[in-house]
Amino acid sequence: MTAPQARILIVEDEAPIRRFLRLALEAEGHLVSEAATAREGIALAAKQAPSAMILDLGLPDADGISVLKAVREWSQLPILILSVRSDDSGKIAALDAGAQDYVTKPFSTGEVLARLRGLLRDHRAPGQAAARLELGPLVIDAADHRAQMAGEDLKLTRREFDLLWLLASHAGRLVTQEMILKAIWGPAHAEDSQYLRVYIRQLRAKLGDDAADPHWIFTEPGVGYRLSRGQD
Repeated sequence: MTAPQARILIVEDEAPIRRFLRLALEAEGHLVSEAATAREGIALAAKQAPSAMILDLGLPDADGISVLKAVREWSQLPILILSVRSDDSGKIAALDAGAQDYVTKPFSTGEVLARLRGLLRDHRAPGQAAARLELGPLVIDAADHRAQMAGEDLKLTRREFDLLWLLASHAGRLVTQEMILKAIWGPAHAEDSQYLRVYIRQLRAKLGDDAADPHWIFTEPGVGYRLSRGQD
């Protein structure tokens, strides 16, 4: 994963579609929140300030257009519409209300992910400051692909940096092996836990960490890894 991780809010009343999208988005390394109604979607958008929203127009308690209009009162987050409505008037209404893009159901995972990547990239582009994480003495800059420990540059390969960024984006929380492998190496490597252990060992060495008495990278055997917030 070479871009900063995003939180994606799915507002969709059909549980199988939410589950399908969640799996696809988490495989890309994103964090995912879900809402089944317009009311829940608006509340989560306000509370979590997601990086983007995937919105169904046919919600049980209100039309998705009302969600669009409500969110646009305070946020310009990218919104991708998913809907069975294929007529031009429906698309125009959604776009006029503030949506950035529109995908008609049934849809392919690849198309939704590609559209979402484009929205996130375009949203970041206009003069946005570099994404930066600070965990005590560990500072990670995604735009410059640079990490420092106590002011000293860490000489990381691209994969090592991507691994560090993913763990740092979840600092203090457990990240499963499968999620890491899918996000950084792709779904075909979801079972390559030995491969991941090699990179964790290399990253620990560059962080000056000790697997027997860790300060930075903690292992949950058979499950995954947790990066310290730098204050543990």
